[in-house]
Amino acid sequence: MMLVSSKELYKVSRKYNFAFPAPNFVDQNSAKACIEVAEELNLPLILAYAQAHKEFLSFDEAVELGKYYGEKAKVPVVLHFDHGTDKDLIMKAVDIGFKSVMIDASSDPFEENVRKTREIVKYAHLKGVVVEAEIGHVGGGETYKSKDDNDSRYTTVEEAEKFFELTEVDSLAISIGTAHGAYKGKPVIDFERLKEIRSKVDVPLVLHGGSSSGDDNLKRCALNGISKINIYTDLVTAAYKKAAKMEWKRYSISTEIKIKGIKECLKHYYSVFETEKYRKGDE
Repeated sequence: MMLVSSKELYKVSRKYNFAFPAPNFVDQNSAKACIEVAEELNLPLILAYAQAHKEFLSFDEAVELGKYYGEKAKVPVVLHFDHGTDKDLIMKAVDIGFKSVMIDASSDPFEENVRKTREIVKYAHLKGVVVEAEIGHVGGGETYKSKDDNDSRYTTVEEAEKFFELTEVDSLAISIGTAHGAYKGKPVIDFERLKEIRSKVDVPLVLHGGSSSGDDNLKRCALNGISKINIYTDLVTAAYKKAAKMEWKRYSISTEIKIKGIKECLKHYYSVFETEKYRKGDE
């Protein structure tokens, strides 16, 4: 099975109302573990590498690992470059084998976000690569105290409509109450805003900051218009907690335990997001 684009996957998710999990990988073990879960469930995987994780895994290493395991996989795998902020690196990702890239200029003024996104869209589409962008801004969990006290900026329907029209982006990450990382406060998701955007903007919607948002919240997002949900913190937290409970004296045992934690967590989210509905597309 070759690496694929997310375009056809999102068509199915929008038709049957479910979401694909998009775990970030930071090393060989996490990449391999995520693909093995997808193969066990016989469901597609969006395997993401974030620019911010270069400190754990270099860009060049990530490309080789993602392509190696993705091309060997028995299920469709989308190799996605996540939260790209460096134009040259995003373009390199397009050239070198990523099937999907994200340009994240969500902290910039609207006009600048549009300009940067259009530039990437124009370049990527020439190579058959799809582009995700963010409108609104998903902040950090460490600053999330409540719905009204955090550094996120919620996406408006008007912004989403205008942004899509001006950029022709392939998927749109929106801010409706989640945050990156673990929360200090309780996340409050604006489902009415999600419903409005889904009904007015004809583009697949993406949710960042899925970790710690709560199964009920995430399931509702998946059932009401979100096509992809990014997961990272919960995966590595599951790995850490699994290892912390066990007594181990060898490196290999520690690694096996952590991999098991990642797998259990990802398998859980496949269920929460009701990704098994993907099979309806083959019926």
